Amino acid sequence: MTAGKILRVGLTGSIGMGKSTTAQMFRDEGIAVLDSDQIVHDLYRGAAVAPIAAAFPDVVVDGVVNRSALGAHVLSDPAAMKKLEAIVHPLVWAARDAFIQQRQAQGDWIVVYDVPLLFETGADKSVDAIVVVTAPPELQKQRVLMRPGMTQEKFEAIAGKQTPDTEKRARADFIVETGEGLDAARAQVRHILKTLREDSRWRDRF
Repeated sequence: MTAGKILRVGLTGSIGMGKSTTAQMFRDEGIAVLDSDQIVHDLYRGAAVAPIAAAFPDVVVDGVVNRSALGAHVLSDPAAMKKLEAIVHPLVWAARDAFIQQRQAQGDWIVVYDVPLLFETGADKSVDAIVVVTAPPELQKQRVLMRPGMTQEKFEAIAGKQTPDTEKRARADFIVETGEGLDAARAQVRHILKTLREDSRWRDRF
């Protein structure tokens, strides 16, 4: 084990695949998980408010970014999305770096980045291993359409901006299949951690 090194694992998956549930399974195994969505949520109440207000004046209400209003601006406007990403991504990366430093100082051997758009943002280049969470397409659709306020059109718009599941799986080092139930998914998570810790191909990286 190299002093000061830490194994960085990217956890990703398309909408409705069970990524958040899988992230909690890693936490249950004692692994520190960086939730990029939570970082963005915090930024929308803090450091990102002023620059977003300057770019999209009508989406900030009472000093907080209204995510629904912001989504209405950017979901169907690639130029607006790029403008938003240019504001938010550097702030997310700074929070990620601070998280890594904190976990290294505490002696962790591994951290997990929970990043929905791991490939789309290029964040896959900053990790040592990639775990993709997947499920059959019909189950994915069923899960998503059960969410409050979700429509078929909104689901298709979100999914259309994400790297296809087939490509994600092809680029993964490990896959967690969530269509087989929670116990099966948890067993897969434990197997991944065992492999990362014991297989020399991974162990030698930290």
